[in-house]
Amino acid sequence: MSGSLRIPPGTREDPLPAVPRERRSPAWAEPDPVDELAERLGEFIGAAVHPDEIAALLESDGMSDDRIRERYGVRNSFALAEELYERVDRHYPEPAQPAHDPWQLGLLGCLLRGVVFALPGLGYVLGAPLLAGPRDGPGLPAGTVPLLVGALCGWTWNQGLAHRAYSWLGLGDRRAAHRALLLGAPVGVLLGSLAAFAVAPAHPGTVAFAAGQSCYLGAATILLVTGRERALLAALLPMTAGTALAVLHPIPVWARAALLLGSLTTVALTAAVEVCQPVRRLRTSAKRDKGGKGGKAPRRTGREGAEGAKKPHAAPRLTDTLPYALFGLGTGVLVLYAGLGDALTGNARSAVAAPAAVALTLSMGPAEWLLHRLRSAGLAGLRTSSTPEGFRRTAALTLGRCLTGYLGALLALTAATAALWPHAPAITGVRLAGLLLLGVVLWTGLLLQSFGAVLSAAVVCTVAALAQTAALAAHLADPHRLGPVVYGAAAATLVVLVARLIGRATAHR
Repeated sequence: MSGSLRIPPGTREDPLPAVPRERRSPAWAEPDPVDELAERLGEFIGAAVHPDEIAALLESDGMSDDRIRERYGVRNSFALAEELYERVDRHYPEPAQPAHDPWQLGLLGCLLRGVVFALPGLGYVLGAPLLAGPRDGPGLPAGTVPLLVGALCGWTWNQGLAHRAYSWLGLGDRRAAHRALLLGAPVGVLLGSLAAFAVAPAHPGTVAFAAGQSCYLGAATILLVTGRERALLAALLPMTAGTALAVLHPIPVWARAALLLGSLTTVALTAAVEVCQPVRRLRTSAKRDKGGKGGKAPRRTGREGAEGAKKPHAAPRLTDTLPYALFGLGTGVLVLYAGLGDALTGNARSAVAAPAAVALTLSMGPAEWLLHRLRSAGLAGLRTSSTPEGFRRTAALTLGRCLTGYLGALLALTAATAALWPHAPAITGVRLAGLLLLGVVLWTGLLLQSFGAVLSAAVVCTVAALAQTAALAAHLADPHRLGPVVYGAAAATLVVLVARLIGRATAHR
């Protein structure tokens, strides 16, 4: 079969006299209407990934099957779409503008939030003389227990409150978000104050300090949710300056109390104005709409009319808020144990404001920026990856880089706070390992929360907090060695959950 074809004798071996030419249409013939349509819709047809897209376009242009049969000689729009799809080469043009990335965030703003998170700790330094008295618990300074109980209550409540307000903002209902903050923040203040009073009813001064702490937590939540970090920072400046002065030169107790009350009052009033004015303005607008002539609402145009025409949204479910509150409680307990490690072993030095807790608080600024970087890189990976395996590999590398960057920032902050903190305990390998593992827990938990997988993060952190509490209560292990074990188990679990989640393309929608 591979040999040459045998030619019978007498057959001419001359080649064809000429190469056959393509048959041309006569000059009087009309051009092919399908070719004309393909040329007119060439850009759209070339970018289509399936003939059904072209069929949908044809039907949207009003082409009926009868007209298609008469004009193009095919039975219906789907047959014409298949013919057009075959005649035009595929080309997928890049978008004229880069795709919108909602996860772009400036580093300076994130660092500012980290500083705002840490500055309230100076209030405990400034108000230390106001908490004079017998020590609490296992060598803790006076007033520590009610303050910790009030702080845990505030963290739990305000995490849930912030989620509820953000849910309303996500639905486009700013009035409901401000109303939730206006009603929820005072309830959180009351709960925190009652919790502090329940554990220290015989110390009214400590309870009053704890009530001020709860008031600050509620007001700060309002300002952070509404994006007023700069206003919160400005309100804390008097207290910050007073603390720096108190470290350099002793100041009387009344001056310390005045500085604390001044900053607290400024924060509370700023938060009240932030939520009360929009709610009052919207209520006035609603009353004006109902009071038109003849009982008819005045006609509104433009943006005002569009906002007034919005239908009310269904309220976010309270069950969706509970995991966020549990996440705040679990992480709060873990951070407090990291800060109280010295006191739990009988050493009261740096028990309340440990350098570890300060470093963790400051690191929340870089943590937020790196979290946004990972989410932004996930969207970029969706555009550049051509296979699921390639996308998973890109996501894993991005996770490793961001997590390493956060641990590097936490390590630098830990070294800086330990060097500046008076009489700070030495940074041992066990203490440093526990702190870094706790940082992994916090960052991966926040990452899962940003993907909406807060329930798994809340369960892991709550179980870790319960396990550490039970082990400490039963004296099962040394607190310094128990921490890294608990934090390591929680960190490993959360890293596995994060790695599986970010490897799915649908999770980045």
